[in-house]
Amino acid sequence: MDLGLKDKVIIVSGGAKGIGKGIVEVLAAEGAIPVILGRDGQDNASAVAEIEAKGGRAFQVAAELSKPQECEKAIRAVIDQFGEIEGLVNNAGYNDGVGLENGNYEMFMASLHNNLTHYYLLAHYALPYLKESAGAIVNISSKTAETGQGGTSAYAAANGGRNALTREWAVELAKYRIRVNAIIVAESWTPAYDKWIRTLPNPEEKLKEITARIPLGQRMTTPEEIANTVAFLLSERSSHTTGQLIHVDGGYVHLDRAMANA
Repeated sequence: MDLGLKDKVIIVSGGAKGIGKGIVEVLAAEGAIPVILGRDGQDNASAVAEIEAKGGRAFQVAAELSKPQECEKAIRAVIDQFGEIEGLVNNAGYNDGVGLENGNYEMFMASLHNNLTHYYLLAHYALPYLKESAGAIVNISSKTAETGQGGTSAYAAANGGRNALTREWAVELAKYRIRVNAIIVAESWTPAYDKWIRTLPNPEEKLKEITARIPLGQRMTTPEEIANTVAFLLSERSSHTTGQLIHVDGGYVHLDRAMANA
């Protein structure tokens, strides 16, 4: 299916690694021009080089998105380069384990800046250009907002905010024909996930335990599977879909765990 994304300038925060990189690769394969925003310019440039080596196009802006002024500068850099923005994928963030018992005010607020505040700021600064293009926004979110996880209050709160902003923006921006949706991620294998699981006492055993609870195929969702849905939501093929929280998770959140052992 041709998604009609050729030459579309689409920002992907945190697009140099993990799920973000998967999104960038799929968008480039569709002929779009993904723009990676992230703090590590070297990582960004490496991801761009990989895209270009495959015949695609990409661009990058090094920015520390936890700082509000950097979000504004990043959007300005994109406009200076291309003059337009057709899509925004808010993806950057990480589960930093700031809990209720082991956290404090400073840690909690820092986590919100790392995981939520830049979702608002990038959308705010990109909005004039998204209005011109009647573009689309996709927010990447996490199951932690719905299921809880334990020991990660700040990240769960940030993802609850991501979900709420998705619905709020869908209402506010409908008059501009800007669609806003979210992808809810559960268990997806990324470098960050691999790093986390290796901190546990029995990582292989824990991994088997986790995948056994995923109803569809007892396996993790791949970044490419998430990216395929993101690309669809950014495209006019999903022209009447807005305000939706779409779970690309093999049924992890909503299906009966008993299915995994059926």
